[in-house]
Amino acid sequence: MRSGISPSPGHSPTSTRALLLLCAMSMLQFFIAVDVTVVNIALPSIGTTFGVSGNALTWVVVGYTITGGGLLMLGGRLGDLWGRRRTLLVGTTVFGAASLLAGLAPSFEILVVARLLQGVGEAIALPAAMATIVLLFPEGPQRSRALSVWAAVASCGLVVGFAMSGIITAYLGWRWIFLISVPFILVVVIAALFLLDNDRPARRRPGRLDLPGAALLTACPLLFTFGVVEAGEAGASLWLSAAALAGAVLAGFGFVRVEAASANPLVPLGFFADRARVSANLTTVLLSAALSTSFLLFTFYLQDHLGIGPLGSGLLMLPLAGALILASVLVPRFLSRWGARTCVLTGLGSAACAMVVVALVAFLDAGAVWLLPAMLLIAAGMGFGIVGLQYVAVGGTTDEDAGIASGVQRAADQLGGASGVALYVGIGFAPALHSGDPFIIAALLAVAGLGVGALIAQRVPGRDVPQEAPV
Repeated sequence: MRSGISPSPGHSPTSTRALLLLCAMSMLQFFIAVDVTVVNIALPSIGTTFGVSGNALTWVVVGYTITGGGLLMLGGRLGDLWGRRRTLLVGTTVFGAASLLAGLAPSFEILVVARLLQGVGEAIALPAAMATIVLLFPEGPQRSRALSVWAAVASCGLVVGFAMSGIITAYLGWRWIFLISVPFILVVVIAALFLLDNDRPARRRPGRLDLPGAALLTACPLLFTFGVVEAGEAGASLWLSAAALAGAVLAGFGFVRVEAASANPLVPLGFFADRARVSANLTTVLLSAALSTSFLLFTFYLQDHLGIGPLGSGLLMLPLAGALILASVLVPRFLSRWGARTCVLTGLGSAACAMVVVALVAFLDAGAVWLLPAMLLIAAGMGFGIVGLQYVAVGGTTDEDAGIASGVQRAADQLGGASGVALYVGIGFAPALHSGDPFIIAALLAVAGLGVGALIAQRVPGRDVPQEAPV
């Protein structure tokens, strides 16, 4: 089989072509990550344009995140069945076209549809992009560096999205938060066309794609999010909330049943026989839940509690982006010396300490400067935790299952973040459920989740990272 991207034995992928591919895939990852957070600060302006407010606006955020995360494993499967080059081109094109549609949307309904399509494009393109990097760089320091760049770019995209949203909305208007990515996505398409060879799937599998499984996987977090948010609303219908949560549980069980019976499942059940992968993905869910929650807590504290405007709030979060860049340089060295398990536990501990700092800042009613330690700890949590978990989750993959492994890992990351925000922030900021400080409640719930993640991470065998000479 000709993959078009796998390095030959003993070959170090230091060519310009390899570096250009890494840059192109990272560019795609950056704008996909930006679109997770870039709409948050712009939501009031979007609501004013279309005369929409309240719960309806949340679909602009949740629709993209959950649709993208729920379909990521289908995207990973497509990469293995169709070939990574074709899948990458289709997904990137859909994402770019949907971004253009979002920027030009004449109505709120069209904007929501465009956001859903952005999620579809992300789900198709992202696993193929990650699999490209995994197969381009051999296991060891080279792959850990590449994954560090990948993780740092994603994390910076999430943070920079807040700053971009404030600046662009203030000076150009909210439509440009979507339009600005279109030319860069076009560059990624051109790079994939000219730098990636045509590849063929490892083997042809008869039958159809597991669309019922993909639908159930998307419905599960969507119903869960709706149920949690509905429960916290004033005057909410407890029956409707309970029905949604019950539907989420049934969708989860239904997904497992469908996968077990399907001739072509999204994720073959044998994939989960690898204890390291299972533990890494479960831990990713809990770590991402806390990390995504931290972003919203930073934003809410700066804007709602301290009264800092959107532009100032976005700029105040830039130190987090700088710390993430620094972490991307340092983490590969620690990953080689300490091993994946130690790095993961370090990341979980750093994130837990960050949430404790957030709770203390809220309790003391402190100023914005006191959030800086929490931001630095979150950067360490992302740098050590996510990179270590990615290394374990995709370790030992081949051309046959690299797409599946990448899709599962990314789905765990994105769905974990979306579900965590729904649970921690939904409960924390729900006056109908408690009378405590919302920041303290949300932060402590995240700490509890990270504690569970640390227990699971203890079961990670800790794949040794080979000590190879640096590139």
